[in-house]
Amino acid sequence: MANAVSGMAVEDECKLRFQELKAKRSYRFIVFKIDGQQVVVDKLGDPEESYDDFMASLPDNECRYAVYDFHFTTNENCQKSKIFFFAWSPDTSKVRMKMVYASSKDRFKRELDGIQVEVQATDPSEMSLDIVKARAY
Repeated sequence: MANAVSGMAVEDECKLRFQELKAKRSYRFIVFKIDGQQVVVDKLGDPEESYDDFMASLPDNECRYAVYDFHFTTNENCQKSKIFFFAWSPDTSKVRMKMVYASSKDRFKRELDGIQVEVQATDPSEMSLDIVKARAY
């Protein structure tokens, strides 16, 4: 289960919660963190939580992975949603932490089948709602 390169395992709960977000819309977002040698669920966002709630759930000085179920209306007035994957790596986090998250990201992302858009951010401005909207269309 662990990746030979990063040595990182992905806890089954991560995949289970992601499937619940994708299939049942049970959550608006999920924040994941690396704990020891595995990726675990850090926070689950209720379906009614906003993008601001999601942004507030990311720590200022620690890396995280996150998925966000973004709902929007197209120019043709169609209701749509896209699942975004965020690699949050703030400039203020420790170099070692940034390296571990960077080296494990692709492996972890592959475990979550159904991600449509990826965003890498080192600062909140790089994942503003305007950027997410622009990437969704």
